[in-house]
Amino acid sequence: MVYLCYTCDQSFYDDEDLREHLSDYSWHEAQHDYARYGCNTCLATFNSDAARWQHMNAKGHAGYECGVCDNRYRTQKACTDHEVEYHNYCADCDKFFQNVNNIKMHLNSRTHRGQPMECPFCRNNFTTATGLTHHLESSGCRNAPSLNRDRIYQIIRQKDPSGVISKNLIGWTGGESNPNRYKATDRAWNGRAWACALCSRVCTTREGLDKHLNSPAHYSILYHCPNNNCPSEFKTLAAIINHLESESCRFMGFDAVQKKMGQVVTKGRMISF
Repeated sequence: MVYLCYTCDQSFYDDEDLREHLSDYSWHEAQHDYARYGCNTCLATFNSDAARWQHMNAKGHAGYECGVCDNRYRTQKACTDHEVEYHNYCADCDKFFQNVNNIKMHLNSRTHRGQPMECPFCRNNFTTATGLTHHLESSGCRNAPSLNRDRIYQIIRQKDPSGVISKNLIGWTGGESNPNRYKATDRAWNGRAWACALCSRVCTTREGLDKHLNSPAHYSILYHCPNNNCPSEFKTLAAIINHLESESCRFMGFDAVQKKMGQVVTKGRMISF
């Protein structure tokens, strides 16, 4: 949520910061007034949160949504800073940490300082194999719109018939990567929040619940760690690559994962059109 000072249009992402700002000007001749609700993307302001959301939905100004909670921000940097500071969450690696110090050490490690990996289709660079894989699995590549989690799993299964990393799901038909697979109905409103019927998660908005319903939280488990001594299973290829990059089960070194992934996404090899 964005809070704006009505007098000077300065924006704040925390209500307490805004109150402190107003207090600083309480003595001033032109006393600053309490903010109205502000759009996450443009400078439009509103007298109610409902009006703010109506505007953002109509104009496509939803901004950047936190990958953990329902907060939205005007810029990607503000959203990333929030994820790091408030949730100890690294979106690039889809990984949580115990505290802020641990995640900052992670962000300064070779995982994020390594050689950039280039998407073979749009030529964007990513700091890790995990980031590149998430880019492709989430249909984030403008030059490869047909690639998504389901399609990549089908390709991996064809190239991995013995199931070194992929699970042989009999009867699996896919379709889980469709962003509109599930839509919340009015029955999801419990009087206080929008509740997921598949788990205990609740969201403050219908849009937030739709995003949760179509998130990996309710995906099938498609992969397993190739280390026979590690029981870890994963719902996305990005997740298993992140597991291997972390070297937590010592099956493969970080540099080896980057090299292998570079071979996987080379045109004409595993992923092709």
